[in-house]
Amino acid sequence: MDNAVITFGTPENKKALEENPVFAPKFDSDGLIPAVAMDAETKEPLMLAYMNAESLKQTLAIGEAVYYSRSRQEIWHKGATSGHVQVIKEIRTDCDQDAVILYVEQLGAGACHTGRGSCFYRVVDLEKGTDPAALSFNEEGLTFDPDSVYKK
Repeated sequence: MDNAVITFGTPENKKALEENPVFAPKFDSDGLIPAVAMDAETKEPLMLAYMNAESLKQTLAIGEAVYYSRSRQEIWHKGATSGHVQVIKEIRTDCDQDAVILYVEQLGAGACHTGRGSCFYRVVDLEKGTDPAALSFNEEGLTFDPDSVYKK
């Protein structure tokens, strides 16, 4: 599908936004919408990124996750460098359409640039009661070597 033919609806009012079967993503003042990538099979969170209208249209057109990098100020096709592509299985939006969840099949060794399967590899440890709050790791180490993949 050509992303030039993809259009988004415009919300007429709150009720229409919540109940009409029209995808009308509400981008923030910077033109972005948060996108949570989750493993389609396990439902585990993989990463949080942002999309602008163009990257969301590209995602819909090619069936793979395309984000907008806030730090680089550019469109970013997930896996273009690493080969760790996210194939879209389902996209959901919340009630006021200001966030999306991408259920994906994560291809390759991992979703995180640190070399892990998920960006959510730490847990806030509520039991320790330390100041500042402590983190513990919730998964086994690296799934790939980020230095060799990204050639920094």
